[in-house]
Amino acid sequence: MPATARTATRRRPRSALLALVAALLSLLTAAALSAPTAVAGEPARASVRTGAVPAAALTEVTNFGTNPSNLRMYLYVPESVTPKPAVVVAVHWCTGSGPDMYNGTEYDTLADRYGFIVLYPSVTRSSKCFDVSSPQALRRGGGSDPVGIKSMIDWVTRTYDADTGRVFATGISSGAMMTNVLLGDYPDVFAAGAAFSGVPFGCFATTDGSEWNSACSGGTITRTPAEWGNLARGAYPGYTGPRPRMQIWHGTQDDVLRYPNFGEQIKQWTNVQGVSQTPTTTDTPQSGWIRTRYGGTGDRAPVEAVSLQGVGHNLYAQGMASRVLTFFGLDGSGPAPQPQPGACRVTASVNAWNAGLTASVTLTNTGTTTVDGWKLGFTLPAGQTVTGGWGATYTPSSGAVTATNVSYNGTIAPGASVSIGYQAGHGGNSAAPAAFTLNGTACTAG
Repeated sequence: MPATARTATRRRPRSALLALVAALLSLLTAAALSAPTAVAGEPARASVRTGAVPAAALTEVTNFGTNPSNLRMYLYVPESVTPKPAVVVAVHWCTGSGPDMYNGTEYDTLADRYGFIVLYPSVTRSSKCFDVSSPQALRRGGGSDPVGIKSMIDWVTRTYDADTGRVFATGISSGAMMTNVLLGDYPDVFAAGAAFSGVPFGCFATTDGSEWNSACSGGTITRTPAEWGNLARGAYPGYTGPRPRMQIWHGTQDDVLRYPNFGEQIKQWTNVQGVSQTPTTTDTPQSGWIRTRYGGTGDRAPVEAVSLQGVGHNLYAQGMASRVLTFFGLDGSGPAPQPQPGACRVTASVNAWNAGLTASVTLTNTGTTTVDGWKLGFTLPAGQTVTGGWGATYTPSSGAVTATNVSYNGTIAPGASVSIGYQAGHGGNSAAPAAFTLNGTACTAG
């Protein structure tokens, strides 16, 4: 029989979060965590065999696919869902649930306006925290919560013919940590993420079965950008395609996941994106906020970070979801344009010998506007190290490399090209990079 649904009772958005800080602190002392607040009006259930769910109602979907940690899946589909809709995965906090995230944020009302689908994963383990610690969670296809969430996304994209190039993740606290994990495990699935009060991918890792990492929560784990970047890249070895953009939010007075985690996330995702840690822009969109953007100056920069002066762990407030949609590129009527391959084209060729090589790279502006200042990002195959170059400056010398224009070639008119190159040592793999980004936007290769 087709699924039916009843709209869940809405709560004031911030009231659903009031118990968060106390509950997380109790986890530190191994006390039992409270169960999620009940939602009046249990959402209806749907099975994969019944197809699409009722519109404009929070609905539970069952039998959605591989689900090793027994997550529950809740879905909100607006009445006016667009053709090939975008999908926003909204991930709850510790002690919360999918219905709590639905009630505590405004993504469903924004979906009504813009036509995307909202997916709310929900934890069933006693802590109601997502697994961001286990070795299984920190590698692609390794098991635990990320695999279940990926199954939910696959169900939505099959059922609604959703746009696989416009899948996004956002979360609060434990959900923010899971957002970092999802973007590391599945960089080919997500276009971007937004993390409210989180920690870097891999920061919460444990090997003793514990869900909590006190060193990470206390902000005492620091690594170099390359070390953080390697942790995220290591979740999916061999992947060389485009990486998701990241928006990071954190309060300076966070006493649960302390503020140094904000800077460590910036280190990680700028390195993953292959852009400088020096902000391209800094502004104050609201009193007490400092917003920095990295690798670009617009609303869809590769990395955007918002620091909230004097704000604690419970920082999410009405209006922030709209800023998330702006970063995602979903705040327009119908499917919003995303940075897509095709605004640039890169060809690369290699001349190799026993332990070294030279690479010639041609970057063409296939867009309709002039590029004024460029950073070309690419990942060197394992074992290669840049020893010199021309036409650009190259940093770092291995891994995710950024080639930055020099004084004489920073402007590329539509249809024009620049040629650069580098010399590198190699340990046997002399291949050219397989994928490139121009100022954070994926280029067509070849």
